[in-house]
Amino acid sequence: MPVCPDALTYTLREPVDVVAAIVPWNFPLMIGMWKIAPALACGCTLIVKPAEITPLSALRIGELALEAGVPPSVLNIVTGKGRVVGDALVAHPGIDKVTFTGSPSVGRGILQGAAGNFKRITLELGGKSANVIFPDANLDNAVRAAASGIFFNTGQVCSAGSRILAHRDVYDEVVERLAARAKSIKVGDPSVRETSMDPLISAAQMKTVLGYVETGRSEGASLVTGGARIRERGFFVEPTVFANVEHEMRIS
Repeated sequence: MPVCPDALTYTLREPVDVVAAIVPWNFPLMIGMWKIAPALACGCTLIVKPAEITPLSALRIGELALEAGVPPSVLNIVTGKGRVVGDALVAHPGIDKVTFTGSPSVGRGILQGAAGNFKRITLELGGKSANVIFPDANLDNAVRAAASGIFFNTGQVCSAGSRILAHRDVYDEVVERLAARAKSIKVGDPSVRETSMDPLISAAQMKTVLGYVETGRSEGASLVTGGARIRERGFFVEPTVFANVEHEMRIS
């Protein structure tokens, strides 16, 4: 291409200005810091909206920031319900960027709400991540990793490996091994060292999980193990494995 001697091309790196960070409840401290640190490092001011059921870690981060010398109003923690505070931040013309981690349905709403002033958007949304196990796999390692992928943090992870796609040659053995691992998980008080699975975050989340269990059974999937609430107090659900799941079923 011909060179234009009177043309000047350059890249200017500058803050996007005001960032709204909407943080989920499953990893409130870690995901909160993932959003706060880069925004501050790039010279942006920040409004953090933690989930209404896990606000305390974000409020403590705000206190520590002030103690560390971050100027007031540079990092702001605003608590409240998503349908009130979150919607207000997304629609506000003074917000230049929204970063959100959470469900696809809320992510769609954020895209629509941000259209008013063409906000920049970063979305990290949950899905139905699949682990694929082939016949030549080391089944000990594959099943161990698959079990960790779904039962870690009581399955409350946006990238949880909630589906296992196993080749027919190893399918029955994979199901058997996964069920055995699920049965061996000790569910209980998270302050007890022997516990390896904690309760779900809320009564609403437990109701959702048990609802999917019932849906799977009613649509014809085989409940291999688990699927029931444990204890009358707390939101504990047994580690659950379904087999013979067709792709058309909701739990798939």
